[in-house]
Amino acid sequence: MIVHEVMRKVWVLLAIVTALLLSPTALAEKQTIKIGVLVDLSGDLSTYGNDIKDTLSIAKDKINEYFEEKGLPYQVEFVVEDTQINPTRALELTQELYSKGIKLIVGPMGSGEVANIKGFVTNNKIIIISPSSTALPQIIGFAKPEDKKYIFRFVGTDDLQTDAITGELKDLGIKAVVIVYRDNAWGRGLYECIKPKLENEGIEIGEVIPYPDQIPTDWSTHIASAENAVNDLLKKYNTKEVAIVAFSYEEIFTMMAQADQNSVLFKVLWFGCDGTAKSDKISDVCGKVEKVGMYSTLFSSKGKAYEELVEEYQKRGFGEHPYQYALNAYDAAWVLALSYVEVINKTGSYDPDVMAETIPVVTEKYSNGEYGVYPVSGYIKLNEWNDRASGDYAIWYVNDQCEWDLAGIWKFETKTIEWMHKPSAPVVTEETTTATVATTEKTPGFEGVLAVAGLLAVVYAIRRRA
Repeated sequence: MIVHEVMRKVWVLLAIVTALLLSPTALAEKQTIKIGVLVDLSGDLSTYGNDIKDTLSIAKDKINEYFEEKGLPYQVEFVVEDTQINPTRALELTQELYSKGIKLIVGPMGSGEVANIKGFVTNNKIIIISPSSTALPQIIGFAKPEDKKYIFRFVGTDDLQTDAITGELKDLGIKAVVIVYRDNAWGRGLYECIKPKLENEGIEIGEVIPYPDQIPTDWSTHIASAENAVNDLLKKYNTKEVAIVAFSYEEIFTMMAQADQNSVLFKVLWFGCDGTAKSDKISDVCGKVEKVGMYSTLFSSKGKAYEELVEEYQKRGFGEHPYQYALNAYDAAWVLALSYVEVINKTGSYDPDVMAETIPVVTEKYSNGEYGVYPVSGYIKLNEWNDRASGDYAIWYVNDQCEWDLAGIWKFETKTIEWMHKPSAPVVTEETTTATVATTEKTPGFEGVLAVAGLLAVVYAIRRRA
């Protein structure tokens, strides 16, 4: 009897413990890691911003599944905000997220935005990982690595990208360029970064044409400046030796749309950058952009988990595959979540300074697969500035079907390009001009008809007199 009574009490106790463990109260103890997401959903980088948003919805599910499988009492939640690639709005949204207790952020996308929020971020020890800001640290106001303690970037900087663009121009025998750039920290930074490199290679910079960060609706002034600059260079070089370099976002396609189809701008090659690569806006200017290629560099790195992500991306109807920036953002989300857990395990509570020190360590462990998951964007090595330190660049161009296609890969290790489609200058013909001249010469105009009529009248008068 005594044994039965003891066993009964044990079973009752086990039942109570089990009920408590499975109760809503116990389940509610799972801690939510809130991560802000600052991306452009409606501005000049919206193609990429919306892609990041879609891809992070996959990251959320995968990270939460991981926590569940590992028995970790955490879950992630993303709070997505549209910055419209506007630095002022980016700061306002950062402040708003902070007021809600959110101190971890994926984004923002633009270097101008990062430059504008850096003071608030640093003063309040907010951790951000940008998937796409590429301006050199000095360009966006950092004097030394310690100043950038809380700001990480999972994309190669413009020092690497301008090496790739200079390599393109040199490889193709370009002798002179006209540079058009968006006058913000990012566009100006690209120009300042590439200028000495072009000079070292003996490539002439004929004209530099900045346009305001507040995008103009009328591009006629900038178009005229670019046309004059190209015409000046064509007095010294042929069309195969002159090019236009555009450091812009998707608005450059609006400029192209407003230029006349017979403009000299479409008689030379165009070279873009990560702000133009794979943009959907090419559909507005197919005939023009197909002529000039718009050979655009884009940081390119894919890891072991890439194919699995693509499969899920397609399954959800997001498209064929995510863009590189979305891959970087996906990995940023994983690193933030894993780092947060490590900090809690280490200190018992969240500490932003420990978090800043932990992220580089976790990034390396994540890259090596030590958590049982791998990056989708390849191995992530950070330099002393907390920026991605290496990587190749894909060169994308618009083919004759008005689709983005891979032209080549600039290899970081060798500083050379492996071409799949080597660019050639647009075929320049004078068909329109010649046809107009020919028509004028061979077909009588109104003046000719009058002359013939006058001659007939004279003949008629003479015959009557006769």
